[in-house]
Amino acid sequence: MGPPPPLATRHADRAERGRARRRHRQCVGRHHGREPGHARRLRAGRCRGAGHARHVLPPASAFHRVTVFTLDLPVPQRALAVAAHPDDVEFGCGGTFAKWAATGCAIHHLICTDGSKGTWDADVDKDELVGTRQAEQREASRVLGGTGDVVFLGHNDGELDAGLAERREVASWIRRLQPDVVLGHDPWRRYRLHPDHRNAGFLLTEGIVAARDPQFFPDLGLAPHRPKTLLLWEADEPDHVEDVGAHLQTKVAALLAHRSQYRSTMHIDDPADNHQVERFRRRVAATAADHGRPAGVAYGERFKAIRDL
Repeated sequence: MGPPPPLATRHADRAERGRARRRHRQCVGRHHGREPGHARRLRAGRCRGAGHARHVLPPASAFHRVTVFTLDLPVPQRALAVAAHPDDVEFGCGGTFAKWAATGCAIHHLICTDGSKGTWDADVDKDELVGTRQAEQREASRVLGGTGDVVFLGHNDGELDAGLAERREVASWIRRLQPDVVLGHDPWRRYRLHPDHRNAGFLLTEGIVAARDPQFFPDLGLAPHRPKTLLLWEADEPDHVEDVGAHLQTKVAALLAHRSQYRSTMHIDDPADNHQVERFRRRVAATAADHGRPAGVAYGERFKAIRDL
């Protein structure tokens, strides 16, 4: 270490630090009354010159958009849900389907995969599981009050592609069934792990485009059809809620029709254990309460609504 700086230099340094503190207080004072934390951001940015502050952008959380939720579409005549696996429809829109079916809507299920990997049992007979899951899906539709079609595209579970051939399949069913409302997985959900959910969502959104435009797949011999509304469940940015309070127990009953999924999805090891079944009921109810809260209803199912189709 060298010798300390001269006394005059030390005094000058202290004087400059004092002037800097006074300029800083003036900067903060001029911004008095702003949101909490503004002064802290100014301190982090430091003030430069007499009365000039460096502009520091607030954190991203300061730019939260206020989402206004719409509530309850008019009940459609026909609705189609496109899902990756058996039971996805019941989780995503089971209460909505039950509500609409109760007032005469024809609800249709289009299941893209065979559900053959939906088990933790490594020794399961896959063909038997596929048959079981199809039967469970038909029973779930019946519980919801469904009078429409239950269609299985039969692609291998976990291996669903969002290619042109698969898009053609989805578009053909949209043209055949002519739904007013279509529902499905939100393919743009962040950090989604399961590829089938993502690809089923893309098949639906891209299938709508193909179904509505006459130059897509004219060899199908089916007239183009444009649905009125698309509802996407599992959305990161939902903006629509369907009130399902009167139909929550029907949703739960339809989910419980998928008995092969008790252990892997519903955490029910023993169907005879009423405590485990009741715990699952409470879980579904808690999710529905969370979904309904932004729209002011006790129980809801929330979606991203896209009306410009």
